[in-house]
Amino acid sequence: MIHVSRKYRFSASHRLHSEQLSESENQHIYGKCNYPFGHGHNYELEVGVKGPVEAKSGRAIDTTALDLLVSTEILEAFAYKNLNAEISEFRNVVPTTENLGIEIHRRLNSKWRDVFPGQWPALDKVRIAETSRNIFEVSENGQK
Repeated sequence: MIHVSRKYRFSASHRLHSEQLSESENQHIYGKCNYPFGHGHNYELEVGVKGPVEAKSGRAIDTTALDLLVSTEILEAFAYKNLNAEISEFRNVVPTTENLGIEIHRRLNSKWRDVFPGQWPALDKVRIAETSRNIFEVSENGQK
C-alpha cells in the first residue's frame, strides 16, 4: 500500500463567530479571529490518497485526474471567497478550519468514484494548514 499526497494552495477569508454564543463568548473563544470584517488566510491543502502501485504504470494514482478534481471541486469553489458569505455550507456553520477540512473532504469524497471508479485509489485524508502553526486533518471517514 502506497500513500501519496498532493499539495494545493488557495486564499480565502472568514470570520469566526457563532450565533449560538454571546458577543463576549465569541470574543473569548475566537479572539482576533472574531473581527467583525473577517480576515484571510493563504491555506495549504494536502490531499492524501492510498492504494497499491499499478503494475502497468508504476503509480498509485493518476495525479492529473486528482489535480482536475481538486481544481474543479475545491479551488474554484473556495479561492478568493468569503467563506461566511459565499459558501452556502457555512451560512449556519462556523467556518473554522476544522469545518473547512470536513467540507473539503465531503466534496472530494462525493465525486471521488466518478473520477476513480475502482476500489483504488482511495481518498485517505485531507490536511489543511491555515498558518504554519494551525494544521488540521480529516481522516478517510470524514470525522472531526
